Amino acid sequence: MNNRTSRRDVLKASAVLAAGSMFATCVRAEAPPAEAITPQLIEAAKKEGKVVWYTSIDLSVSEKIGAAFKAKFGIDVRAERTGAERVFQRIGQEYASNVHAVDVANSSDAAHLLAWKKQGILEAYVPEDVAKYYRPEHRDADGTYAGFRATLSPIAYNTKLVKVEGAPKSFKDLLDPKWKGKIVKAHPGYSGTILTATFEMVRDIGWDYYEALAKQNVMQVQSATDPPKKLSLGERSVMADGTEYNIFLLKESGQPVEPVYPTEGTPFVVGPNGIFKAAPNPNAAKLFQNYCFTPEAQQIIIDAGGLRSLHPQVKEHPGRKPLAEIKLMKEDPEGAEKASEEIKARYQKLFRV
Repeated sequence: MNNRTSRRDVLKASAVLAAGSMFATCVRAEAPPAEAITPQLIEAAKKEGKVVWYTSIDLSVSEKIGAAFKAKFGIDVRAERTGAERVFQRIGQEYASNVHAVDVANSSDAAHLLAWKKQGILEAYVPEDVAKYYRPEHRDADGTYAGFRATLSPIAYNTKLVKVEGAPKSFKDLLDPKWKGKIVKAHPGYSGTILTATFEMVRDIGWDYYEALAKQNVMQVQSATDPPKKLSLGERSVMADGTEYNIFLLKESGQPVEPVYPTEGTPFVVGPNGIFKAAPNPNAAKLFQNYCFTPEAQQIIIDAGGLRSLHPQVKEHPGRKPLAEIKLMKEDPEGAEKASEEIKARYQKLFRV
């Protein structure tokens, strides 16, 4: 995992292209008026015929969103799914080469949207539902992005390998010698979810925790979606981090996994959507962005994806612990962006990956 382009490298590569619009992004602007889905927008989007969405959301969920959008509007969604850091690198490399292929991007690392905004490459566009229902902390004040989905990064365990009374109740419980060689976790250099979770953990618990965890003979995987899968297969007994939504979906399909919301608090990860100014399909991009924040699309990410919605009008899925009942770690995209390179470098050194 050592051969990866850093966030700093990508920003440097894009600096020349962004220079022309950088001054404008330094001056705070007001968000444009909210826009609804109108017959005129639909007609213009249909003429373009497709929207290209780069996303780190699970492939099955992106396909369901795309299928629902096509069924409603007759427009194809070409979802390009990979890890959040790979999404970020790809867009940076494309823009550095003057390639404008992406219409809308979604990342599990909200700091990516901050970086794109600073580069001046995001289009200010406010969907009607965002303006009406979304809390200020979950949407950009200038209207360039909003929190399309959220998830948590809890502990979880395999119920066939661990009894409920013996399961960890806190992150620090994972440092018990009995868990040595039985833990799986994902990598902040690949996954935006894990980068955000690691930032929140370091801020609230400290690097001492990771220094001790690194001595537990941890199975290291890449994506945040991988630990739940390893857990369900019985390859490890517990996961130290990973996606809550995969745990939900596996559990509801009969797999022996159970989430644990640690006493210290659970990392909370918001994944925003943003439109690019140079989008090749600008009207389809606006229509898709607007649709993504409707109750219909938000219910899909909950029911089909196991994700959390920031839209107050959608319903939580039966059988899942309500978000209001969970102690959450506070999100801080700006802090995560500033600390990202240090986190990846220090993590790589500690875990030797």
